[in-house]
Amino acid sequence: MNKNNHHIFPPATPEISKKRAELAPDQVKAFRNFSKEVFKEGALDEKTKQLIAVASAHITQCPYCIKGHTKQAKQKGATNEEIMEAIWIASEMRAGAAYAHAALAIDEMEIS
Repeated sequence: MNKNNHHIFPPATPEISKKRAELAPDQVKAFRNFSKEVFKEGALDEKTKQLIAVASAHITQCPYCIKGHTKQAKQKGATNEEIMEAIWIASEMRAGAAYAHAALAIDEMEIS
């Protein structure tokens, strides 16, 4: 199943990571440092941060982020049930945003 998406999204490889770093080394270094800082334990523990990232990745629909943060969440001790619950929260938020934005269409319908 994992291999079937390679025709849509190329696999994340060390070679691609190296190429990104070669093309923009300062930005990649800054991004990696930022990411380390964001995901280190603070007011929220690392597992919770990864569950938030899993949900966010589903909202933004980034396949690489979904895979990477799901793996990280598992490594930080998240259960499959916790990960799925985070995904359901993302689903509600995405659907809720579409519903809430209907106000824009309604407003436009009233003007036209």
